[in-house]
Amino acid sequence: MATEGDPTDLIKVLHLLVISFTWGMQMWVSFIGGFVLVSQVTRHTFGLVQSKLFPIYFYSLLGGNLVSLAIYAVYHPRELLDWHESVQMMFYLVALIMAGMNAHWFGPDATVAMFEMQAIEQDHGLGNEIGLGTNKDGYTKLREQDPKYKALKRTFYRFHGLSNLCNLVGFICTTTNLVYLALHLQTI
Repeated sequence: MATEGDPTDLIKVLHLLVISFTWGMQMWVSFIGGFVLVSQVTRHTFGLVQSKLFPIYFYSLLGGNLVSLAIYAVYHPRELLDWHESVQMMFYLVALIMAGMNAHWFGPDATVAMFEMQAIEQDHGLGNEIGLGTNKDGYTKLREQDPKYKALKRTFYRFHGLSNLCNLVGFICTTTNLVYLALHLQTI
């Protein structure tokens, strides 16, 4: 185990709390909160809520991943790393990069496209349905009739898909690091 001095108990607790907070937030947002919300409110309300929550979510992930990486890096100098620790360091870094890409590019770009789509949908009496699967015919008809809407939908799905991919990769990295941390609780 590479170390440059032993971390204090406070640092160990801080590291465990930050990575647990990050993982729990990712679990809730990715697999619980959105699915519950989309089944309970209108499509446009769902989009509005997500547009307000996601920036906070992405920047919280960015901060949590930065703190986790910093703590790990301080107590695992590059010169002393074995290959397991190098991989773990890479996971911390990848999680940080994924959160940064979501915070700065994919999340905001998806939100802009979504609001433009919602404006067109409102003009056509759409968006007040609860659940994503309702009134499919209305959305299909709009997409077929309005090339601007069709292009916006394609743009939205591209950025939303990239955002989801970054979120999933970040979640896998955080999960892997949390499992590794749990298996090595005597260290960080």
